[in-house]
Amino acid sequence: MISPRFDVTSDQIDQIVAVFYAAIRRHEVLGPVFANHVTDWPAHEARIAAFWRNAILYERSYDGSPMRAHRRAGDVRADHFPIWLALFDETLRRTLPPGAARAWSALAHRIGQGLRMGVEDIRPPREGPPVLR
Repeated sequence: MISPRFDVTSDQIDQIVAVFYAAIRRHEVLGPVFANHVTDWPAHEARIAAFWRNAILYERSYDGSPMRAHRRAGDVRADHFPIWLALFDETLRRTLPPGAARAWSALAHRIGQGLRMGVEDIRPPREGPPVLR
């Protein structure tokens, strides 16, 4: 058995996911984006909790592709990720002990950075010559 990345339980993962997505549904920018794609919130939250259990606890219950899902959505923009991460960090700070919150936040930021870069890659190139700064 592989030790978890940091000290968090499966129940805490479920709690974080539930609290976070409750905040997402109320958010003026992210709420409509998620509402365009999520029709079954309990199923979505279970899938995302499985993702985090895989990433943190090394359970092998998630087999999806977050990059594919975010790219396929079509309306997920790079500027959504800082908002998403700020809400996620707030949820972690309010819900977990400080050390676990910091560790999970660092992991979420690494994952978020990769997803943001993947979403940026699908933007059509600008017309005209590149702007060099």
